[in-house]
Amino acid sequence: MGLFDAFKKKQCDVCGGEIGLLGNRKLEDGNLCKNCARKLSPWFDDRRHSTVEQIKEQLAYREANKEKVAAFNVTRSLGDDTQILLDEDAGLFMVARTSDLRDENPDVLAFSDVTGCRLDIDEDRTEVMRTDKDGNEVSYVPPRYTYEYDFSMIIQVRNPYFDDITFRLNSSSVEIGGSGPMRARPEDNIEYQQYKQMGEEIKEILLGARKQARETAAAAAAPKQAVVCPYCGATTTPGVGGQCEYCGGAVN
Repeated sequence: MGLFDAFKKKQCDVCGGEIGLLGNRKLEDGNLCKNCARKLSPWFDDRRHSTVEQIKEQLAYREANKEKVAAFNVTRSLGDDTQILLDEDAGLFMVARTSDLRDENPDVLAFSDVTGCRLDIDEDRTEVMRTDKDGNEVSYVPPRYTYEYDFSMIIQVRNPYFDDITFRLNSSSVEIGGSGPMRARPEDNIEYQQYKQMGEEIKEILLGARKQARETAAAAAAPKQAVVCPYCGATTTPGVGGQCEYCGGAVN
């Protein structure tokens, strides 16, 4: 390959547009421009192992998702900077990182798509040093530390393009000082408690909504039992609305 070929502009195998010098995103069997890459789900992380055809399929899915976002009716929101938005009437949710839902196009998922949910609390410890009379940094006796905590939400889902949605609840680490037996308990810190409770609430609500959605689906799929209509006395299998198939009376 000559020097000219190395700097020759490539073409996006998805949209056909020209790719700038630093705009190429490699695929398993082709090239992707940054504009097309921007349209992919933010939770998708397997681009380099995806084919051109697979990317085209995902972009079609993302385009159809815009209609779901437009029809989404927020009945409840959870979280701080990154928010979980619920449409409880439709049994749907999405995780949004901005207030501009139209531009962000968050993936709309059903409660029944949730396969798991957990809160991870990461602790990072840093020793606090002091300067001695010779100007050297030395440890306190006993050692002193500061602790930083980060709270990550992991929502596991069934989706053809990603298996989980992972994001931090806190925008900056929660810092707590202390040392030895006098170390402050993180549970006594208001900010720590706030994010822990937020994560537990998200977990409880999503798992509870998933359970209810699956129970409703199972009940709808279960064989209908024949009953005696209290109005006409016929033995009937109630319709979708719970009505008698003969007289139309409300059986259930």
